[in-house]
Amino acid sequence: MKLSSPSRYLVVGWLCLMILAYLPYKPMAQTTIQDSIASPKFLSLQPAPSFDKARFWAMTGTGATIYGGLSVGLWNSWYQDYPLSSFHTFNDWPEWNQMDKAGHLFSNWTACSYVFEGARWTGMKRRNAMWTAMGVGVGILSTIEVMDGFSEEWGFSISDFGFNFAGAGFFAVQEIAWQEQRIQFKVSGIRPGYPQEPLYSTDGVLITSLDERAAGLYGTNFFNVLLKDYNALTVWSTMNVHSFLKNEETRFPKWLNLAFGYGAGNLYGGRENRWETEDGVVFELDPQRYPRHRQYYLSLDIDWTKLPTKRPWVRVLLRGLNFLKMPAPAFELNSLGKARFHYLHW
Repeated sequence: MKLSSPSRYLVVGWLCLMILAYLPYKPMAQTTIQDSIASPKFLSLQPAPSFDKARFWAMTGTGATIYGGLSVGLWNSWYQDYPLSSFHTFNDWPEWNQMDKAGHLFSNWTACSYVFEGARWTGMKRRNAMWTAMGVGVGILSTIEVMDGFSEEWGFSISDFGFNFAGAGFFAVQEIAWQEQRIQFKVSGIRPGYPQEPLYSTDGVLITSLDERAAGLYGTNFFNVLLKDYNALTVWSTMNVHSFLKNEETRFPKWLNLAFGYGAGNLYGGRENRWETEDGVVFELDPQRYPRHRQYYLSLDIDWTKLPTKRPWVRVLLRGLNFLKMPAPAFELNSLGKARFHYLHW
């Protein structure tokens, strides 16, 4: 299969990450007889007591295969349908009320946390695993930025790249300070009931609806909502209160978190609620009726990894679901100066 220029850069970048990750840990592969006897089975979820070369290459090979397949698939299914150009930058900071930046923060922190756990499973020391997680996390999320940089429709976003680093940095600061992630990032979202009433173009030629506009702009399935429906998505910073309490005997539940969320409403275009079809027909929304705004939330959450269970498969399932914010009552304050209580916020 012939790779395009961006794909070649991505493959080379991934190979560099693998080499950099392996070099610091090669001396640790020499284990004692006692370590070998104490080492858990290969398929065990328990981290190896010292660097396990077999586990390392298994994790690296699996990650490289998934990363390469998703990268090539994303390029072939999306980017190649748009005109290509030389690598360039693009300032998208004013768009989408910065909801996409919050998404980058969440995504890179999440990538770092999963890679870190995988690295620890191979027997890497915590500090080495942290640097590996940061490098791989930023590298994975930067794939999209590189692809954007070669597309005429978009460009390499310096602010997106900065928020990728911010997510990795937030992970590293907590690891250095506490050796645990006391503050996590999560997402929630359910597609809102978009208006289906007729919406006329400025010249009265075409008719559409906001439901149709949102479907074309964001998509309609669950993953579309979590990835890019900025009217539905909420990005949460969820804090484990128990981990900050000095008294270990406190009865405050270890699994109960305090959550702060950020969302937006009435976003039907990147910078304004005005768009143009391929035929040059213009639609424009009344800003008084559909004001673009920001939303700030206070809610409760569950850290699923803190729930007691002895079954390994249950722990894996709960860890996999922990990036989702639990639906719960929430208090909202928005930039329009309005307050609202949600009996159940998704």
